[in-house]
Amino acid sequence: MPALSPLMLHRFLLVVMLLGAAPPVQPAPAPRAITVYAAASLKESLDAVAEQWTQRSGQRVRISYAASSLLARQIAQGAPADLMISADIEWMDWLQARALIDPATRHDLLRNSLVVITPAGSPQAPFELSCRQCWLTALDDRRLAIADPESVPAGRYARQALGALGVWSGLQERLARADNVRAALAFVALAELPLGIVYRTDALAEPRVRVLGTIDPRLHAPIVYPVARLSSDQAGASAEFQAFLAGPVATRIFVRAGFDGLDPGPHDVYR
Repeated sequence: MPALSPLMLHRFLLVVMLLGAAPPVQPAPAPRAITVYAAASLKESLDAVAEQWTQRSGQRVRISYAASSLLARQIAQGAPADLMISADIEWMDWLQARALIDPATRHDLLRNSLVVITPAGSPQAPFELSCRQCWLTALDDRRLAIADPESVPAGRYARQALGALGVWSGLQERLARADNVRAALAFVALAELPLGIVYRTDALAEPRVRVLGTIDPRLHAPIVYPVARLSSDQAGASAEFQAFLAGPVATRIFVRAGFDGLDPGPHDVYR
């Protein structure tokens, strides 16, 4: 290899010095992770939606699942969250009345329905839901699994429906009141109880149960899932994820899980 001329060597050393002095290129910082509080019945579908969002945006989503009542109370006690998805309107109203959500960001996201379930291996046949004796015979001195009707949305809807069917008074002493709808589902999935009332989406997500019948939605208040950003999310870190929830990618996931999607929101830009 021929020796470099003094001029070429000078230029080479100058380039090396300039490259060494250049600051290293820093990767763009990842967006701040967001925390979502969500009704327990959203578990599988919302996990899938969050995974899709992270793949697209690089933003991680932490989700805490529980009964809407419990989540709302935790938020009122100062729990750090950015977004809330409730399983009914009342608990979102409760948060709004305490100025804990930004009402400008609130909208209805999904709908659901109630079904009566039994363990997958049970020989129980469908029965007339307005027949009190049919319920008692199917229970066979055991209990009916439902979410707590005093506070949990799924339990409140179930109580309304059973009241409209005329069988609540005969069943209210035969209830196994669960902390949330997924706990009621587990009682039946594990064959600890012969019957339960859960959301349609819960039954579809659990192969160890089968549906005996769907409860007429006219017998209870509409099962609506509102979503809103919390007032504590001052930087709007969850705004784009909330828009993604109403878009077609997320809607397809929710519909496959058994939810009824509502009309997309005004920020439906994710396809």
